[in-house]
Amino acid sequence: MKFPTVDEFKAEANLRNNARNEAVKEVSAAGLTTSQRKDIWQDKKAALKEDVKALRESNMAKSKTPTQGTPIKKALIASYGDESHVTIVDDVLPPPAKEEVQVKVLYSGFSGSDINMRLGQYPFQRPAPLTPGYCCVGPVIALGPGAQKFKIGDMVCCLSVYDTQATLANLPEKYTVIVPEGIDIKAACALILDWNTAHGMVYDTAHVKAGQKVFVHGMSGAVGWAISVLSAHEGAEVYGTAGPRNHDAVRQGLPGATPFDYSNKDWIAAMKKIGGVNAVFDPIGFESWDESYSILAPKNSMLVGYGGNMSNFTGEKPRSMIPPVSKLYARNYLKVWEGRATRFYYITRDDKTFFPALEHMFELAKSGKITVPIKAIYGMKDDEEIQNAHRSWGKGSGVGSLLIKVNDE
Repeated sequence: MKFPTVDEFKAEANLRNNARNEAVKEVSAAGLTTSQRKDIWQDKKAALKEDVKALRESNMAKSKTPTQGTPIKKALIASYGDESHVTIVDDVLPPPAKEEVQVKVLYSGFSGSDINMRLGQYPFQRPAPLTPGYCCVGPVIALGPGAQKFKIGDMVCCLSVYDTQATLANLPEKYTVIVPEGIDIKAACALILDWNTAHGMVYDTAHVKAGQKVFVHGMSGAVGWAISVLSAHEGAEVYGTAGPRNHDAVRQGLPGATPFDYSNKDWIAAMKKIGGVNAVFDPIGFESWDESYSILAPKNSMLVGYGGNMSNFTGEKPRSMIPPVSKLYARNYLKVWEGRATRFYYITRDDKTFFPALEHMFELAKSGKITVPIKAIYGMKDDEEIQNAHRSWGKGSGVGSLLIKVNDE
């Protein structure tokens, strides 16, 4: 079976959209009877069927013409919506460009960013159609002109942001790093995104210190677990929320941590009873940020927001992040009187702390001071496998990161 390429997918979608718009315009004309409208609609449907058939035959003929590059399979979010909007398609990857390396992707990260990109609500995201894959790990198989940092066969990882839920990917050399000896490649994929995101919040934003109290929403998730572990590593008391099915796993993986059920709100009274906490890390956003702000200690405390996942948990219609983020920052004007600060954190590979933080994570992992659990690994051999990953997000048991297996090791 031949999967459609991205261009073929877009061409057929455009053909269908144009035909629909033309049909709607004609049947909406004044003076037509119901029977006439029905006839026009049926004629347009028949014509569209023939046009689609002709387009597909043309695409099949073109596919027999050699194209420079390497055939690949990749995940494609063709348009926004539920998990049916992500599919596996055929495409051709060109040779790596200047200062790029081509990597055989073994694993790609899977996180809330995939879900939000599919819904069209990830901050500053590339418009659909797009191929997700915020991070990846795999061996270098080709070098672009001027690429000198690596050699063929080097195992590397990269914060790619897009395009690595694909069997091959061309990556900017400057954002790609060697996986150190002694680091499991699956752990490396989690470290460069999930743990590096956590590092930026714990060390560079909230500046968590020994003796402080921190509260982590989603503490069994990929970033939430990393925040919890790093905060405990620094000597902080760790509280947070997690699904009740994961409470035992949280306690076993991080003795001394105290998980609550987010939905019953007991955590609000419990944290106020102990005088509040020094830092709250909240990826849920919206009304949750109001609740999180309420449990901050009166002095020298900070709420760090780093997502707007409320609709992913409640099933409600996605809302704009602009109002809640604006409100989050506006709270800083109260800091003079209240001593409580707010921040919104967004990881970027261009930040000067990005690579030093990753090196720190590698050192902690190599020395055994942290372990990097992988909660689940999903496949992408066909539509069902990749759609299952999206369907399953937020529903699994245990703690840690999620990955997509792209190629065999």
